Amino acid sequence: MFTADDAILAALLVPVLGAIGIALAHRWPNLREGITLTTAVALLACVLNILPSVLAGARPTATLFSVLPGLEIAFEVEPLGMLFALVASGLWIVNSIYSIGYMRGNNEAHQTRFFVCFALALTATMGIAFSGNLFTLFLFYEVLTLITYPLVTHHGTEKARQGGRVYLGLLMGTSVLFLLPALVFIWYLTGTTDFTAGGILAGRLGPAGLMGLLALCMFGIGKAALMPFHKWLPAAMVAPTPVSALLHAVAVVKAGVFSVVKVIVYIFGLDTLGVNGTTDWLILLAGFTIVSASVVALGADNLKRRLAYSTISQLSYVVMAAALLAPLSVVGATLHIAAHALGKITLFFAAGAIYTAAHKTEVSQLDGIGRRMPWTMGAFAIGALSMIGLPPAAGFVSKWYMLSGAMASEQWLAVGVIALSTLLNAGYFLPIIYRAFFVAPAHDEHDHPHGEAPLPMVIALTATAAGTVLLFFVPDVPLALAKQMLGLGG
Repeated sequence: MFTADDAILAALLVPVLGAIGIALAHRWPNLREGITLTTAVALLACVLNILPSVLAGARPTATLFSVLPGLEIAFEVEPLGMLFALVASGLWIVNSIYSIGYMRGNNEAHQTRFFVCFALALTATMGIAFSGNLFTLFLFYEVLTLITYPLVTHHGTEKARQGGRVYLGLLMGTSVLFLLPALVFIWYLTGTTDFTAGGILAGRLGPAGLMGLLALCMFGIGKAALMPFHKWLPAAMVAPTPVSALLHAVAVVKAGVFSVVKVIVYIFGLDTLGVNGTTDWLILLAGFTIVSASVVALGADNLKRRLAYSTISQLSYVVMAAALLAPLSVVGATLHIAAHALGKITLFFAAGAIYTAAHKTEVSQLDGIGRRMPWTMGAFAIGALSMIGLPPAAGFVSKWYMLSGAMASEQWLAVGVIALSTLLNAGYFLPIIYRAFFVAPAHDEHDHPHGEAPLPMVIALTATAAGTVLLFFVPDVPLALAKQMLGLGG
């Protein structure tokens, strides 16, 4: 009988086997891409096999081996990891469909290497999602950085290599300089790094020690893009759009904010941190990142750059909400992992479709484009509504919980940040929608008309836009997992 415990190992193994199959099928593009899609579907099936057990309160486990006493490569699926795995595995299918249209539509080189690295990145993502302790999470976190580096530098140009150096340097540098010492110190203090309900540090450190250790962890998780360690994210925009979608929606940044929430909830514990203003500095820093990144996005004409700084801002919503330590805000942070994933992947899909069909990269070039690409820009509008936090898009639900938690705990600075950033989000997204649908196209658009991008790309972006709306109306599973993580009823 195939159990939930078995499904954990299968979820780690399936993408590896898929990567091998993709590499072997490099001479036959249709077969290669068929293997990609089949692998993605198989991974989602493994993840869905685990979901009923987790919703019922079980914690499926699997242990590979012990490195040292208290340091094991082990897996345990709890509600937060379950949600992350669902998001990543579900969106891999859609991203694979999109990637096929994009890579063929733009005649990209090295397509086999691209799909192989994509599959291996999902293995690393599953390892992070299902990690049973901080040591296992750290190992797969590093693997994800290394395996996505060839994707960032895919084009092989000097600009791509420079972007890759910034990407690798910042992500590896922060994790080795900050997160690794924090991991060793936690193990030294407690004899374990296991993720435990309520945390493992109660009574181990005073407020100053907790604050210092928390700072090491938060800055060490560079994928969360807290300032000043955020520049890897816009630097990585040299990658093909499907990679940007992977970095910003499916795996890399989600691994960052997932790790932030997991460390706060399961290593430190909300009660342990909720003394003497231990997280006040983190609320301030996340709030600063939210507002300042939004201001940069407001002035960016390049569409992918605008979306990159939007991502930096949105990630710090999760960090700030987790740092508030209020149950409602932590539920909002957890929901935003899913809401942002669906909304932001839709926006990047739309940006790639615009580039593929119309070869436009700047916001100032988008006048009237919605008339020729209505499906693409309609989907973009839905993704933008989710980022702003307006109904009927999923971002409204997560932002509502964050705001409710901030108000309930009387964190008025956080309330102000959410309100101001919502206005800034509207300021840099709504003009794009207005240009696309209500401004007449440039003269050369009449001379050289274009239509939608290749069908696989349109199917993918329509699916993620629909998912963004669906999650607004039916947030039951993510909400149930978020509440179960905190032991909340209802």
